[in-house]
Amino acid sequence: MKNFITVGPCFAAALLFGAAAPALATPAAPAACQFRADAPDRHVVVRGDTLWDIAGKFLQQPWCWPTVWDMNRDDIANPHWIYPDQVIWFDRAAGRLRIGDNTAAGNAPGVATERRSPAVRSSAVDAAAIPSIAPAAIEPFLSQPLIIENDELASAPRIVATEDGHVFIGQGDKAYVRGDLGGATTFQVYRPGKPLQDPDSGQVLAHEAYYLGTVTVQARAGAGSDVHTVRAASTREEMGKGDQLIALAPAPAQNYVPHAPATRIAAKVLSVHGGVTYAGRNQIVSINRGKLDGLDIGSVLRLYHAGKTVRDSTAPTGWFGREQQVRLPDEQVGSLFIFRVFGRVSYGLIMQATAPVVVGDTATSPE
Repeated sequence: MKNFITVGPCFAAALLFGAAAPALATPAAPAACQFRADAPDRHVVVRGDTLWDIAGKFLQQPWCWPTVWDMNRDDIANPHWIYPDQVIWFDRAAGRLRIGDNTAAGNAPGVATERRSPAVRSSAVDAAAIPSIAPAAIEPFLSQPLIIENDELASAPRIVATEDGHVFIGQGDKAYVRGDLGGATTFQVYRPGKPLQDPDSGQVLAHEAYYLGTVTVQARAGAGSDVHTVRAASTREEMGKGDQLIALAPAPAQNYVPHAPATRIAAKVLSVHGGVTYAGRNQIVSINRGKLDGLDIGSVLRLYHAGKTVRDSTAPTGWFGREQQVRLPDEQVGSLFIFRVFGRVSYGLIMQATAPVVVGDTATSPE
């Protein structure tokens, strides 16, 4: 890999890129990646580290660590990793982070670095790899249909009846479903929730969904019938008539590489997960931009409070003695890591927050 010096296993991360950016989208400007004034000389990787946290020890903007490792999109698309007990050191002369010891820079004696090529590794070794972000924070959001787009809402199979006419069913109970199952055998069951409305256009972009559990197909509709028989395999909440189904897809196994979006993004926070008013570090929010707007998995955005409009009592008054109004600058309050992308909506994990994030805050491409 280009300019990528390492000892032991090579490092990078798997990245699932989203759809191609719209043809008329404005390319995003490259972001500056600056080291902290108090950056250490080295860091020994330990179990429980994340790449974001490690990078935060060295960089003012932790998300831009692929830049200081001289990684391009070809590099970061390959499944290489970094492991516990490796040493990350700051090559101050080159302005780069390295893996290994600092012999290459002549700063001190140590184990010589060497260039390694991609290699096939066992799943047991890969399981020890250091993730980009803490996986526990986002795992439920990778496998559950927490956002349902309008086309899915209209065409999804639905429960039309329950065994013995029960109002709700629990684990092991039967239900009867109408709609096209599309060949799938296991489904997640959800109940449509509140619409997610674009604050700019007023358009309903998608709906939040209440995840209820899973069902498996027991018998498909026979001749002369369009009703399938399913059985509840797991339940988080009771399921009933009118609840809808979506085919269960395997959860993606990937390590997310942070990067600036390929296009300029200007989004707003639509909702805070859990129905609360405020969100802080390691909480989830949805925004009103998705893959059709040029966002992909791993994109990093900056979060801002909109600047307030205040009266300028120091300026001359206008007609009828009215004081002039001025708008204060937007205030940056955190950073957002996009980990799941839909057509017009995305989920992001708040990585840093200096003030509570609220619905209506803006999320923009880093400068």
